[in-house]
Amino acid sequence: MISLNWVKDYIDLTGMDLKELAVKVTKAGINVEKVVTNHIDHLTIGEVLECVDHPDSDHLHVCQVNIGDKVTQIVCGAPNVRKGLKVVVALPGAVLPGDFEIKASKIRGVESNGMICALYELGLEEKTEEAYNRGIEELNDDAPVGNDPLDYLGLDDTLYELDVHKHRNNDCYYHIGFAYEIAAILNKKVTLPEASFTEISDNINNHFTLGVETEKCPYYMAKMVTDVEIKESPDFIKKRLVSAGMRPINNVVDISNFVMLEYGQPMHFFDKDKLGERIVVRDAYDGEEITTLDEKERVLKARDIVITDGERSVCIAGVMGGLNTEVDENTKTILIESAIFDATSIRYTAGNLNLRSEASIRYGKGLNYEYTEKAMMRACHLLEKYANAKVLSGVVLHDKVDKTEKTVVFKAEDVNKLLGITISTDDMKVELERLDFEYKLEGDTFTVVIPRRRLDIDPNVNDIAEEIGRLYGYHNLVSTLPRVPLRRGQYIGDVKYRKLISKRLRTLGLNECKTYTLTSPDMAKLFRYENKENVVLPNPMSMDKSIIRTSILPSLIGTYEYNKSRKVSDVLLYEISKVYDVNYEEDTKIAILMKGNYITNSWAGNQKVDFYLVKGIVENLLDYLGLKNR
Repeated sequence: MISLNWVKDYIDLTGMDLKELAVKVTKAGINVEKVVTNHIDHLTIGEVLECVDHPDSDHLHVCQVNIGDKVTQIVCGAPNVRKGLKVVVALPGAVLPGDFEIKASKIRGVESNGMICALYELGLEEKTEEAYNRGIEELNDDAPVGNDPLDYLGLDDTLYELDVHKHRNNDCYYHIGFAYEIAAILNKKVTLPEASFTEISDNINNHFTLGVETEKCPYYMAKMVTDVEIKESPDFIKKRLVSAGMRPINNVVDISNFVMLEYGQPMHFFDKDKLGERIVVRDAYDGEEITTLDEKERVLKARDIVITDGERSVCIAGVMGGLNTEVDENTKTILIESAIFDATSIRYTAGNLNLRSEASIRYGKGLNYEYTEKAMMRACHLLEKYANAKVLSGVVLHDKVDKTEKTVVFKAEDVNKLLGITISTDDMKVELERLDFEYKLEGDTFTVVIPRRRLDIDPNVNDIAEEIGRLYGYHNLVSTLPRVPLRRGQYIGDVKYRKLISKRLRTLGLNECKTYTLTSPDMAKLFRYENKENVVLPNPMSMDKSIIRTSILPSLIGTYEYNKSRKVSDVLLYEISKVYDVNYEEDTKIAILMKGNYITNSWAGNQKVDFYLVKGIVENLLDYLGLKNR
């Protein structure tokens, strides 16, 4: 789920119809399955001016509520309703979740023109016993009467539920990545969030060392913060997490999740005092055990990756942290991990342990090292600002990432040929600028550098053509018949002559037969034309099928004997087949065998087969092939 309120932090969407935007996003290739909005009509902020007990109830109250343009009477049963309270009011006509429409009515004989609401009644909070006992939502004193309460609370959000193609990189699994997608569609620029912080003189290298003993971890970055205050997160972080379907816990854990949903980079926070002074990243031992944050014992396999303190496992890399280094209310010093692990290994581990987390989904799709670093800086900024953390100077880094730029060189005609339409060079420049792809144009040749955040794009013109085409608009593709050079379809070489000869011999009344390539030793000796040596099979099925023939004649003789034994007196056969010698050199032969009557005619007599008939057939065939007198 992508929160559009969150996306607005990075790109200006003022005045944009978000449902219309969803259509544009879908047309550009990212399918928006559903547009979910929290907006409810006929909600307003009210102030309780008077609150008295209901005359016919021991728990209901009759309230006079100022809703801005007038004062209205509402009967409320919440235990915490009182005079002077700012509240959320659903006026008649409002439709709450569950298709519950608010109407003016009488409750135990007293007129009520609306409903004072709790957040769970608006579908903004899970209905738990704690939420129920808390009663109606109490707004701050500065809440403006008559205004939209969801807008005031920052909960009037629109969410996109995306159906992302499996080959699409995880850039649509985080908000900055999706902001770039919208920016390309709307031809706007993305503004990245603040990530500055102040470092103290103490250096992380004085407290921590790193060892990486597996090739499945090409990038591992660690920083350290101290004097952390664990407390409730600021409202904007809580609201962002709730809109994305995550439950806020505390400022430190929430910042970790917030940055993951912002930059797409999962992070892990270790309690440094519980961890010690060293991390070793290695492959797990077969049967190695670790208790994860959900307090379950996990048994690992050698294909998994683990984070250890040199002796004990403290985290299943890319999937879930260990309980033994969990950040709790007493944590003061945190080691921040921002890393890249082998995507295939993470997918295997998550599936094998049945532990698919938000982190493992993103690790399993691949990450780019630039955002791994940016996420680290952003986390330090937020910890300093909202947890009063002091950030130690320096960084511990393991970096084996190939940083070769993905560059594509192509001409406009290459893209047009792939798309089947004509897009001008100027239009291609516009589309590349919208995509925020760095490029150079020299003559008619583009040189494009693919940004690292787009791991799904390979350095070839096909992928560039797809990106240009989807932004240019698939609806602009014109249906035309393909224009390709045509050539006459015909058989060539040996196949051509084989087809011609076979067709002619059938026309002359002969029947084609297909026989085994194998024959018996006796038959092979009888027909040793060209004195070729035969291949003898080392393990034949039978002795009469133990020699690879160098002539077709033994096989045709066998076919004649088969027909003769079954009282077939007129036999007109030919075969075209390959023969092989002991050196595995192959040659194509034609053989004809004729016996009995060539033509059977009751009124003109039969024409028997003889030498001259066969000679005539051979001459006719050579003439048909254009070989007469040559």
